[in-house]
Amino acid sequence: MARVQKEPVFGRFLSGRPVWGLLTTCLGTLLVPFDAAVNVAFAPIVHAFALPIPAIQWVVISYTLTYASLMLVFGRIGDMLGYRRLFLIGTGWSAAAFALCAAAPSYGWLLAARVLQGVGAALVLSCGPALATSLYEEELRPRVLGLYTMVFGIGGALGPVLAGPLVEYCGWPAVFAFRVPIALVAFALAWGIPVVARPAIRESFDAVGAGLLVLAIGMLLVALNQLQHLEQPVVWLMLLGTASTLAATGFVAQERRAPRPIIDMRFFRDVDFALLNLAHALLNLAGFAVMLLVPFFLARVGALSITASGFMLAASPFGITLAAPIAGRLAGHISQWRLAVIGAAAMAVGETAIGMVGAEPTFSMLLSAMALQGIGLGLFQVAYFDIATVTIPRQNRGVAGSLVMMTRTLGIVIGATTLMLIFHGRQVAAADGGATEAQAFLAGFQGAFRFAAAIPVLAIACALLRRWWGLPRPETQRDISA
Repeated sequence: MARVQKEPVFGRFLSGRPVWGLLTTCLGTLLVPFDAAVNVAFAPIVHAFALPIPAIQWVVISYTLTYASLMLVFGRIGDMLGYRRLFLIGTGWSAAAFALCAAAPSYGWLLAARVLQGVGAALVLSCGPALATSLYEEELRPRVLGLYTMVFGIGGALGPVLAGPLVEYCGWPAVFAFRVPIALVAFALAWGIPVVARPAIRESFDAVGAGLLVLAIGMLLVALNQLQHLEQPVVWLMLLGTASTLAATGFVAQERRAPRPIIDMRFFRDVDFALLNLAHALLNLAGFAVMLLVPFFLARVGALSITASGFMLAASPFGITLAAPIAGRLAGHISQWRLAVIGAAAMAVGETAIGMVGAEPTFSMLLSAMALQGIGLGLFQVAYFDIATVTIPRQNRGVAGSLVMMTRTLGIVIGATTLMLIFHGRQVAAADGGATEAQAFLAGFQGAFRFAAAIPVLAIACALLRRWWGLPRPETQRDISA
């Protein structure tokens, strides 16, 4: 009898229509990490609208607050209506939002358009992972998630590099305008993605829970922003914190009694799964130290040009780009829990090495440390992505992917406030102790990175206590929703 040869896994991954659907999903997802290009345009935007420098923060806040608060809600809607449909709406909406941002005649117009851009980002990210994994059989899920995670590394690396010449030759609107054709191409190609059949069951939508979630996250992010302006009345900060806490408490209570909740809170009864979500947010907090503080270090201590700094900063997202597909392959052979521990360990080494740079840095060492930090974050993200995707039932893949994106975003936003507070605190303390301006800056920089390095170390300690290294693959675990 002739022996039937099984097609290699990699061959099945690259063959047929699914690969085009996956590439289309990745193209649409690139719209979000490409937003790193906007940072390069901050100074021209301030000049164009005659703004005080602190006002530029609202360009970031209006966008991140919108998509962070809506992501989980849209994930639930995607589970109900279909992922391709939401992706089409998201890419079409984003094209219009980018055009409005580029055409903004006033600062108020720009902020309103950024809110619309945040809605588009939430639509795309909430359904992107679920849409990508729905195109393949479960055996290939880790590789799909690895490639999807790689997109964020590519976008994070290319965004600032592309922004330099775009802003120089075309002005600040170009950081928005260049994404319009990308969004339109993704929108057009998405019509060719196969429609995944949905159960013919009419599901209810938890509008009360959705409203409470949006309020809780929105108030939290605004409160965190206010921590950077403690000279303002503390009462405002207390009101925001109280509103966020009450809304979050109400959301949890609502989800426990809702017949079709936004997310089933019973998943978080599993201590390891709850800790993994917390670790993902905290590791993204630590990882954001590179993009937040290293640019200042390169400009002030390294005395590098903007172009040279852009290429240096690409090391961390390049590490994610390198590690993500490798992690996707490894996740098919070793426990994802073990892979998460390895990623946290690589992050700890990289962050520690960055925090050790001095007044006369060795750029090759700094470049290697940032790349290692990115590699560690990429390994951890793919491992967490796969665990969350398997833990939450397949019919709720939109919620699972949105949970991953939401914890990532919250970690970055919280990191922006926390790391800057630590940096300024250490800088002021050093200056008060008689340090020069350069020495005080270096003390703040090193202090912030030591704090950032302590986070993955803490995650490793927690993992060892919970024995994550020996936990089985999620496919063999109990159903924690029971």
